[in-house]
Amino acid sequence: MEKLEFRQLQTSADRDEYLDKVEYFSGVRLSTTYADQSKIVGAFYKNRLVAGYMLVTKPNFRSLLFVPDSIKSSDVFFKNDSFEMMEVNGLWIGPSLKTPRMQMRVWMQLIKDIFLCKKHFVLLMRDARNRTMEKFMGMANPVNLYAGPSRRMAGDKTHNEIEVSVTTRWKIILNMHKYSLELLRRQRKAHANSKYRESNQSVKVRSIEAT
Repeated sequence: MEKLEFRQLQTSADRDEYLDKVEYFSGVRLSTTYADQSKIVGAFYKNRLVAGYMLVTKPNFRSLLFVPDSIKSSDVFFKNDSFEMMEVNGLWIGPSLKTPRMQMRVWMQLIKDIFLCKKHFVLLMRDARNRTMEKFMGMANPVNLYAGPSRRMAGDKTHNEIEVSVTTRWKIILNMHKYSLELLRRQRKAHANSKYRESNQSVKVRSIEAT
């Protein structure tokens, strides 16, 4: 069985393919300028791009553009040095990664890369309606900074409702066991679904043979 290969996307062709994938599956179009200021990591399976994410390690951060000024002036978090922050954006896991183990492999690589960036604070942004992303991000015990309308800027293609939150790299590491438990839960569910499909198929075959 071939393994996932992770590598930083260096060419404009790879970057554009990744941005197209993110837009197709999420409805969000990230600008090339923003992407060029970021580290984009792609996951390749059989030499095809199947997942990816962006790591932004210096200001200005896209997620904070959506936070109202009133919150920035009142929340003590914004008194921290912005160079102690990083941002995760554009997380995309394609449908070709069907098994829970392969999907979790992307999350583990992301966590590893976050830790190696050595930034204290990790900014996260997601579509407020995406419950799967809410579950995974919730494992890192983030603190919400803003939840509500995206305050869409002219020409910006993004979610209607967003949630911006912050955690720390140490919180992510200390909660690694939650991701392992989630992997086990998903594997059990996938196994149960497989057994159910096999049982249904067996019943159909017996029904056909009996006619």
